[in-house]
Order: sequence, then C-alpha cells, then structure tokens
Amino acid sequence: MATIKIKFRPSLVEQKEGSLFFQILHKRIARQISTRYRLFPTEWNCRSAEIILPLFKESRRNYLLAMKKEIDSEICQIKQTINALEEKKQPYTASDVVNAYLTPNKEKTLFTFMGSVIEKLKSIGKMRLSETYTTTLNSFVRFREGEDILLIKIDSDLMMVYEAYLKNTGVCPNSSSFYLRNLRAIYNRAVEKELTPQRYPFKHVYTGIDKTVKRAISLKEIRLIKELDLTQNPIQEYTRDLFLFSFYTRGMSFIDIAFLKKKDLNHHILSYRRKKTGQQLSIRWEKCMQEIVDKYNTSASPYLLPIIKIPGKDERKQYINAAHLVNNKLKEIGKKLKLSIPLTMYCARHSWASIAKSKNVPVSVISEGMGHDSENTTQIYLASLDTSVIDDANSLILKSI
Repeated sequence: MATIKIKFRPSLVEQKEGSLFFQILHKRIARQISTRYRLFPTEWNCRSAEIILPLFKESRRNYLLAMKKEIDSEICQIKQTINALEEKKQPYTASDVVNAYLTPNKEKTLFTFMGSVIEKLKSIGKMRLSETYTTTLNSFVRFREGEDILLIKIDSDLMMVYEAYLKNTGVCPNSSSFYLRNLRAIYNRAVEKELTPQRYPFKHVYTGIDKTVKRAISLKEIRLIKELDLTQNPIQEYTRDLFLFSFYTRGMSFIDIAFLKKKDLNHHILSYRRKKTGQQLSIRWEKCMQEIVDKYNTSASPYLLPIIKIPGKDERKQYINAAHLVNNKLKEIGKKLKLSIPLTMYCARHSWASIAKSKNVPVSVISEGMGHDSENTTQIYLASLDTSVIDDANSLILKSI
C-alpha cells in the first residue's frame, strides 16, 4: 500500500520561505505533489515532519495553525485516493495516486453529491424528501454564492458561519435547525460512502426543535373569516373556503385536502390516510363541509375539491403551486381582518385544537391543543380514542360558529 510523507524544501534564497510537498511512495517508487504552503526553516521539524509553532508571534501562530489544518485535510484526501485504488484490487503506481488525487472528482463536492442524492430519491418515489433536500441545497447555494465546496472542507467553522448567515437573513431558529439537520443527513451519507472522513461539523450549531410559536386564532376570528364577503374576489373566497374546510375537518392538512377523493366519502363518513404519518383517520361528515364541496364543480375529477385541476399530470407540482397560492391569499385575508398573526392553512389546525381546549374537550382528545414538541405524540393520543369521541368534540366546535 502506498504511503504519504510530507517534506520541506528550503528556498535557494537565504532568509526566504521554503515550500512543503507531499511524497507518495509505492513499491520503492516516489512521486511528489507540490503544495502552496510556505514557511521558514525554523518553523519546520524535519525529524517529526511537523510545523513548529512560535510562542509569542500570535498572527504567525494563527497562520501556521490554519496551514496545519489544511495539510491534515489534504492528507486525508490523499489517503482516500489510495484507499479507492486499493479497493479496485488492481495494480497501481505512485504516479496513479498522484494523477487520481489531482484529477477533480465532482462526486466529492457537496452540491454535486447532494444533487445525486436528490435525483436518487426522486427515482424511488420519495418526492417529499427530495423536495426537502432541494430547498436546503438552494439555501446553502445562496450562502456560498454559487461556489461549490469539497466535502472534505466542510467543518464546524463553516457550519457556524452558515448558521449566522441564516439568522442574519431573518430565518427563524426552527427553520435554521431544519436546514442544518438536512445538511447533516446528507453529510452522514457522504461519510458512509467514504467520500469524506467524519469531522463532526455540526457539533457547534443548533439542530434541535424549539416549541412552535402559537399559530392559533380565536373563535371570534374564525367567525369573521367565515362571514367575510368575498364575492368580488373569487380567488380569496376559494382560499377562505379551503381554510374553513380544514378547520371543519379537525385541522386537516392541505396536502390531505388536496388529495381527498370522492370515494373517500361513504355513508356520511370521510376516511383518509394522512400523507405525513400514514395514519388512517375517519371524520363524521357535517353539513358545513358539504356546503363547501357543493360550491365547486368537480364532476370531471375523482377529487373532492378542485385543488388538483388536471388529474394524472404533475399532481405533486399542482399541489405545491396551489399551497403557495392559498397561503399567500390567506395572508391577504388576514391583513384585511387585521389578525395578530399571518393567516395560513396551518392556523386552521392549531385553531381547532386551541378552541377545542377552550370548550373543555379533554386533553387526551386534542393533546394540549397541539402543544406537544412532536405532532406524533398528539397522533398517538388521537389514535387511542374511539372516533365518536373526536367527532362529538368536532360537532361541539362547529356549532359554536
């Protein structure tokens, strides 16, 4: 197996900095890899092949410490190159090591590797995760101003700078943590593939989940939304109806509303499986729900509501575009009513839980008004109850409007 040594070559000019180079030795044949690292003879220990740090010159000491860090990183890359050649179980030379190391490997850059992961996820049908990673990649590309980076160069300092960038651009802590967790997942994939050694770059950044800021509005505000005359603005009326439909159906998420089919409604019971958790839920069909469905003509569609307008064609893209439109229009409605928080579809979910709590619905039914750190805990409570208990709670809320 090839070995690596780092050596110092003094300058031919006295009092000038010399240069460092890597020596690759394999089967008694040596080849060299030049470097950009420059230092004085007094700063190099030839016997231990290590940099000698000055005691009193702080600026020079910092310069040499940074150099040492980069040298260690390059040695890791050369070792990876040697390991890759060894794994092929074919004869190779010291020149092969040098050539393989100096030839750019795009797979070892973050943007390219992340792009390949995203495409792989798409090919196996994991669209939601691929979209999540795409959003994260776009954020990091903006941070890097389009400049890709080698996986080996990703360290804790870079992640701390990225976290500060997110904060300075107005990204909330939970969103920042979301991006960093996704990057960590991608980085760990690269480590598993031995594209980079594990350097624990996320150890000094926040990757937890803060308690979600309250997004609920009051029953009075729900009534204001319901009674708002939007006949002159059909798009806003449509988005308002979808918001109310979510509220009427115990805070059903927008993606689940979008993919509800007519066959899901049988004998006054709406049954569907949550896209997020896979949990099967049943809701007693109420008059107010039917009134919304009756407003929109979906006779040529298998879907209950006209969110997916062209069935069978880029349905996920249609849902995403609709979600952006609906939330933007809901924010306009919220501003019109001077609500204290931005109005979104997610507010319907929080509001149903919060109002249920104010109606003395048992905590076990709505699990502290969605106040858990994890929604999964809430779903465990809901799944353990008889459906009629939840339906009775829903009827109680709907009668208050």
